[in-house]
Amino acid sequence: MEEDVDHRVPVLIVGGSLVGLCTSLFLGRHGIRHMLVEKHSGTSKHPRGRGINVRTMEVFRVAGVEEAIRQAASVLADNHGILQGGSLTGDDTEWLFKEIDAGGAIARFSPSTWCLCSQNDIEPVLMAVTPTLGADLRFSTELLSFEQDDTGVTALVKNRETGEHSRVRADYLVAADGPRSPVREQLRIGQSGPGDLFHNVSITFRSRGLAEVVGDRRFIVCYLTKPGADGALLPVDNEEKWVFHAPWHPDQGETLEEFTDQRCADHIRRAIGAPDLDVEITGKAQWHAAERVARHYAVGRVFLVGDSAHEMSPTGAFGSNTGIQDAHNLAWKLAAVLEGAAHPRLLLTYEAERLPVARATSERASARSAEHSHPGYAPAPGAAGGRQGGVLSVAMGYRYTAGAVVGGDAEQPVVPEQMRLTGDPGSRAPHMWLRRAGERISTLDLYERSFVLLSAEGTRWGRAARRAAARLDMRLEAYEVGTGPDAGLLPEEDGGDWAEVHGTTPEGAILVRPDGFVAWRSPKGEADPEPVLYEVLSALLGRAGE
Repeated sequence: MEEDVDHRVPVLIVGGSLVGLCTSLFLGRHGIRHMLVEKHSGTSKHPRGRGINVRTMEVFRVAGVEEAIRQAASVLADNHGILQGGSLTGDDTEWLFKEIDAGGAIARFSPSTWCLCSQNDIEPVLMAVTPTLGADLRFSTELLSFEQDDTGVTALVKNRETGEHSRVRADYLVAADGPRSPVREQLRIGQSGPGDLFHNVSITFRSRGLAEVVGDRRFIVCYLTKPGADGALLPVDNEEKWVFHAPWHPDQGETLEEFTDQRCADHIRRAIGAPDLDVEITGKAQWHAAERVARHYAVGRVFLVGDSAHEMSPTGAFGSNTGIQDAHNLAWKLAAVLEGAAHPRLLLTYEAERLPVARATSERASARSAEHSHPGYAPAPGAAGGRQGGVLSVAMGYRYTAGAVVGGDAEQPVVPEQMRLTGDPGSRAPHMWLRRAGERISTLDLYERSFVLLSAEGTRWGRAARRAAARLDMRLEAYEVGTGPDAGLLPEEDGGDWAEVHGTTPEGAILVRPDGFVAWRSPKGEADPEPVLYEVLSALLGRAGE
């Protein structure tokens, strides 16, 4: 009997904040129709979650929104580094680091770089794009309940403006509904980790005089450590709009109501060291720093992404970036299954890949808070201390040691101490500059909607890959790299040898997933590559034995 529902979609996304909107973007780029419901009436109004790391900007580059995001972030384009001191007017301020990429290392690994774009600025960019990609965005709409069975998920949602209830039937549900995730609670998924780390009240304010105090110190954040007046100062426009994170102690009985405008203004003046500073409080929002990771990322046809799956200390801005990359990992897998190219077993690799990354990253985030003496953070006795090197390796050097990877090294750490992007299976594919039909592109620009096989011009890999993909009815693009007339990709002269960069040989090949991670690599040629590739692709798609 046909189920009586109001809407049918392949995917229902619950939560329309940053990670939910990114899930919508990535699904839309794969051509997957979906609905997003968000209980709030619009996007974020509060400037938060603004550090976008290199890997996330690579993802946005391929998704076609990198430039729009940089335009939205242009006012803070010259802000770099973290400053720390007792107060801004004292002589004890010092740079924890002054430049994000002082040595220019990022250009060796990526066509992109870091970006400062507050959540309230980036979300409207995503909102403008996703409806053009088949997204049905429904704000002021709350998920009331859901049930799943062997063939899908049925959700009851409520329009909070009209009170109207609707039933939505979806093949899959993605929960991007935040750290208190009702979906995770209904699934009874527990969490691991230390739990709450500290609590803050985020205060937005206007001050024309503060720009003169700050001077030419264009910081991302300034940690102010004066006892009784500590906190974190963040510029919004470097002129008159600012944010201050003040410590809050609910465990000691302190209530939000105690943070009056007068108390907040006085605290900011003491922290900055300017008793006569003009301060106009424009908003306040509570936030909680925590280290928690869900014990499972999925139950049946329901998946967790972003804060519903993990919470992290804010130092390093790892939390939102990890969430966006969760969505990126999940989107191509849902697309492959919904299109019929992959067996649903592929979806089991989402947890296998992303949960270890969240655990390793959350530990690094807390260690970095200790290293930077983040105001309000008191590391637990015995917690890891000292300098935590390799921030870039956390952001983009992590690897999948199990999952949709053939030939990965399970003995390797999820987050290596040093950057190593040399084509190892499970790692983000290497970046190098190429020419395709006269256009300069990065290898990373090749990876989004399909698997990609790279091999040398004149080998048998490309034709064999196309035949294997056709047998599996899946998306795959095969490129031959070289300088001859049959090559589809021409390496730039100073970019190095493509095979060496990718850890293979001129006789070998490398297979990259739609999310830009290396799925498999062969250093040798094959007399008949098609059976090898068919077996590898079948395993990756969960179709081994077909």
